[in-house]
Amino acid sequence: MVNVGPLVEPQPLDAAGEAAVVPVRAADRATVRAPGRGALAAVVPAAVMLALGLWGVDRGGTWRDEAVTLQVARRGVPDIWRLLHSVDAVHGLYYLLMHAVLAVRPDEVLLRLPSVCAATVTAALVGTLGTRLAGPRVGLWAGLLYAITPMAGHYAQEGRSYALVAAGATGATLLLTRAVRTNSWRSYGLLLGLTCWLHEFAVLLLLAHAVSLALARADRRVWRGWGRAAGAVVLALLPMALVSHAQSAQLAWLGPPTWDTAQGLLRAFLGESDPLYWTCLPLALLGLAGLAAPRGRLTLARLCLPLTVVPPAALMLASQLSPLYVDRYVLYALSGAPLLVAAGADAVVRRCLPTTGGRWFPSLAAAFGVALLGLAYLGQLPLLRADRDPANRPDDLGAVARVAEHAVRPGQPVLFLPAQARNAALAYPDAFRGVRDVALLSPVAPSGTLYGREADPALLRARLARLDRVWVVADRDLMEGRWSPAGAAERAKMALLAEEFTPVEETLSPDASVRLYVRRAGVSGVPGTPPGPVPPRPAPR
Repeated sequence: MVNVGPLVEPQPLDAAGEAAVVPVRAADRATVRAPGRGALAAVVPAAVMLALGLWGVDRGGTWRDEAVTLQVARRGVPDIWRLLHSVDAVHGLYYLLMHAVLAVRPDEVLLRLPSVCAATVTAALVGTLGTRLAGPRVGLWAGLLYAITPMAGHYAQEGRSYALVAAGATGATLLLTRAVRTNSWRSYGLLLGLTCWLHEFAVLLLLAHAVSLALARADRRVWRGWGRAAGAVVLALLPMALVSHAQSAQLAWLGPPTWDTAQGLLRAFLGESDPLYWTCLPLALLGLAGLAAPRGRLTLARLCLPLTVVPPAALMLASQLSPLYVDRYVLYALSGAPLLVAAGADAVVRRCLPTTGGRWFPSLAAAFGVALLGLAYLGQLPLLRADRDPANRPDDLGAVARVAEHAVRPGQPVLFLPAQARNAALAYPDAFRGVRDVALLSPVAPSGTLYGREADPALLRARLARLDRVWVVADRDLMEGRWSPAGAAERAKMALLAEEFTPVEETLSPDASVRLYVRRAGVSGVPGTPPGPVPPRPAPR
């Protein structure tokens, strides 16, 4: 009989070299007698995560990264493949997956639904992992704590790959606990390889698992099996890593992480609100008691401490040389933190509560923990509610599109400043249907770029010279002087607008940088063409 109790360990071998029978511990017998408890530890967190993920999923706007997913996934497969040769190779598999999903219906709900489902699966996997390593009570508490963590809820509602990566990484960690017992590593390697192709920084999970095996002082048989699986994952990832390395200029906007960055991530993992954070931190430290277990045992502490710490720490250290760190890149490390907290809480319960309380006592203790987690959820409810407001994302391209739809008429010229602002038109094409894109040279999708190829400064000047008015969809920070464009084409746009045009005083929306520019009096465009009156602002439809 294979031991699946609270401590996962390699099976001992008998004299013939075959796997010896491992006796079932008392905790294992309890799980066998009540298999529903283990299922409950997965199902309840999954249901809570699903409900929170669906709450406000149609928030009526996408921010710039989601909008990239929305517009790229609607391209044909040849156009997506062409794009990946020049940019965003790291997201290639995700774009192809979303191409199939959005073929059903290209809207915001379907854009985010895979992330909602992935977060739901992750919560269930956290519960299952806790049950396998420390019992159903720890699994239930850990799964619920994961589900109510604002960071998990945030990425459960984002149309990017990070929630899917978290599900794959947590599933691979669960398969690791099985592989050290059975020495069957194929499923582990396949799932982790697929996860790394969803985002290459998931490969840091290999470092975490290596540290876990080292802490458990695994035998040579385990190391050989894990080494073969890890080597296969790295070799499979190598082509994508080489291509994405050539595209590393995409991360030029990043700076090196600081101690404040690390502290912010720790708070995100353990709870954004002060009461929850200062409750979870000491419990997580108590959960580290399993580090002192006998040799050969892959305990919860030995598995979850490296899972929580190693990927973020490795990426932060590497980012001191070449900045690569963003918290969402290591979202998958969040899975370990609730397990450590739940294990610490379970240790408190075992120490402080009586050992003789009847057969209902464990259930009452579990229910009491769930009630406390309910209070923790209420404490974080304002954060969760605010997260569903599009205004709390870096930008809201849905708002830009709505303003443009009400203001810009078909056939009127539009200038996007910088080119990335065209993202709003690509994600919401109906709002910009029929407008004339002044700077664009050809359709975006066949160009193999995210935002299209634009006219050079000379051609752009010639095109603008024929216009007496132009709508400008712009980055608000750029227009207010908080940053300056690097490219010659973008600087030419700004210079031409400043020299030859003047903006209409009224900004159409406080949330959207859409403004009409008219030619300055006395500045000639096409000879004999007067500027003409400014058209009235149309009423919203």
